[in-house]
Amino acid sequence: MKKVLILGGGIGGVASAIAFRKKGFEVELVSERDYLFIYPISIWIPVGAAEFKDVCMPLSGLAGKHGFHLTVDRVLALDGINKTVTLAKGGHRQTPQLVVVALGASRLQPDGVEHTLSICGKPEDSLALKKKIEELIVRGSGRLAFGFGGNPLDRSAVRGGPAFELFFNLHHHLKKLGIRDRYEMTFFAPMEEPGARMGKKAFAAIGSMFTANNFKTRYGKKISRFEKGAIVFEDRSTLASDLIMFVPAGQGNEAIMASNLPQNDAGFIRIDNFCRIEGISGWYGVGDAAALDGPEWTAKQGHIAEFMAEIAAGNASIEHMGQTGKMEGYQKHLNILCVMDMGNGAGFVYKDSNREFFMPMPVVGHWLKKSWGIYYKLSKMERIPRIPGM
Repeated sequence: MKKVLILGGGIGGVASAIAFRKKGFEVELVSERDYLFIYPISIWIPVGAAEFKDVCMPLSGLAGKHGFHLTVDRVLALDGINKTVTLAKGGHRQTPQLVVVALGASRLQPDGVEHTLSICGKPEDSLALKKKIEELIVRGSGRLAFGFGGNPLDRSAVRGGPAFELFFNLHHHLKKLGIRDRYEMTFFAPMEEPGARMGKKAFAAIGSMFTANNFKTRYGKKISRFEKGAIVFEDRSTLASDLIMFVPAGQGNEAIMASNLPQNDAGFIRIDNFCRIEGISGWYGVGDAAALDGPEWTAKQGHIAEFMAEIAAGNASIEHMGQTGKMEGYQKHLNILCVMDMGNGAGFVYKDSNREFFMPMPVVGHWLKKSWGIYYKLSKMERIPRIPGM
């Protein structure tokens, strides 16, 4: 049985471990945490609609169910030429022939970012957001600024959806408490049309919601720095806020950027259409760690990482285990797919190279996304069937 080492215990890494086991590989998964944090449903932690434990899955349970070995450790260094990996506790060791790099992305660190909180940062940040929101509710009023940034070196490394979702959920939470009118809510982003990559219909729908709910915006101004209680833009204008929730754009994982793996200008691993790392036989790149080659609107999402994991496992089984089949590429599968939750409903968004679709789903949309969180956990443990692409 051929061995594969999978680096990263996020959505892409776990999907890779499961997919490679199903293809008959012996799998070791290295994760710096002993749990899988399900980021798409973490938006409810800060507003009290979900507990932290509801958004976590113990990796030991997944390992037991699917038969892979779990190593809880942090990847410090990678060497694709000499085929070695260095772990914080496990030290320096030779890798097997097959390696999947699914370490995710790190975040750009704009000046003063320590004065912000993020829904896409460390899992514990969601609890810090919850604490800050609770403090402002006790205070009875406040100014709230939510936003996200971009990376001009890789436009796919943006995470705007969770920022919008938490913004809408907080609005709904304050309305339920009967105190929404006491809070000024502003959304900010350096691009002229944040969210436009989702398609014209989705962007127009978001704009209508902003108008209807008296949200303020600060678009099209690059962020110069963050200060305690304020955002400073390049034109020296400022936006004062008692809570700054900011999702920085992604860049390559620190260990990847310091390695000899082939990278694009933003530090993401260069892969071919079959998810193989360029120039390194037997090594694959999956999910946010990889540089995606696709249309201008391409974005890194969890479901993209999952189908890349399936593709990498399938191609590896053909190329390295002699299984029959045709090698498959990831690029034809690229799309944007999300249920943008708003607390009291949602909007279904889909976009690919041929079409774009947006459907408002009042009330039922919220429960559809809640149901997806349950489905994700149950299907990963194979208690219910997995729906392809979901």
